Amino acid sequence: MDKLKRVVILGDSLTQSGGIATLQNLMIKYAPPDIEIQHIATRDEGSIFYRGIVFGKALGLLVWRLLIRETDLVHIHIADGGSILRKSIIAVIAFLFHKPVLLQAHGAVFHINYSGLPKYAQQSISWIFRQCHGLIALTSFWKDFYVSNLGLDTKRVFVLLNPTEIPNQLPNRINSLKVKLVFLGRIGQRKGTFDLINAFASLPANLINCSELIIAGDGEIEQGQRLVESFNLTEKIKFLGLINAQQRDLLLATADIYVLPTYNEGLPLALLEAMAWGLPVITTPVSGIPDVVTSGKNGLLVTPGNIQQLSETIQLLIEDEDLRHSLGRVARETVASLDVEFYWQHLAEIYRLVLAGNQR
Repeated sequence: MDKLKRVVILGDSLTQSGGIATLQNLMIKYAPPDIEIQHIATRDEGSIFYRGIVFGKALGLLVWRLLIRETDLVHIHIADGGSILRKSIIAVIAFLFHKPVLLQAHGAVFHINYSGLPKYAQQSISWIFRQCHGLIALTSFWKDFYVSNLGLDTKRVFVLLNPTEIPNQLPNRINSLKVKLVFLGRIGQRKGTFDLINAFASLPANLINCSELIIAGDGEIEQGQRLVESFNLTEKIKFLGLINAQQRDLLLATADIYVLPTYNEGLPLALLEAMAWGLPVITTPVSGIPDVVTSGKNGLLVTPGNIQQLSETIQLLIEDEDLRHSLGRVARETVASLDVEFYWQHLAEIYRLVLAGNQR
């Protein structure tokens, strides 16, 4: 067996909702025996004071690991907003200890945030990214962005699509008496949740009567509920709030259509999970989504913000069961190669390349 690789992964608390926590849990669950992982939470939900304590503790744990020399690689998950500052501090600490740093970028609106920063801030972020020994981009779209805008060496930017678990068996979705549409994610404008509610409310009355929309996730739930009430659709559109992995799987197993009319994304794990469950997906051609969804083949793509088009597409899938099944079947075949065990094969090779590059 190869020499044990000791990797410190820094990112969101494993108990949080959201894609980064989901990914980290999958990484830990399926880590190969020759890779030892210690996870350090850099962020958790709570007050500003509590979040400051969590981050301070993360810095202390990282420094201790580096001081006792029990770390071969520092793997940092970075997103948008405050995450950029927090992870920059962590990267600089690792640099001081001459440890190789691998960034994994998840930010859905990183390009927007970055372009709005003053020049000196852009230069500082660019410098930190260039000092890292590797960067994982979620899709080719994001690789091109980081190479073009931050001046990264293309050989040190690796495209690694998010993974998912592939269910062994799928439910029988033939002759559904009521077509269930599902949205999973943070409720708000960026994910297109309110567009989805408006689109569902625009359906013909007979289709509303034979369908339902289930919205699961945190975020602007009250605003969404008020919008639903304004359409008098509280019996047809339900909010579940945050759900755990078991509840998510049960929801996807009983669903007929997955809808994510998002405006900005990295590569949403919930989308991949829905495809793994054999669901036809309605989503938008933003960021990395076209890397996995081809309209008319394994899903349907609509223009972000086009509520009429979204409503017409939903209507098409509610009315055409055969199309739902054919799109869902190909969707599952599409993400079969993204099974988390295959993911680890690619990630382990990235670790090897980063560590080898650091030794030269």
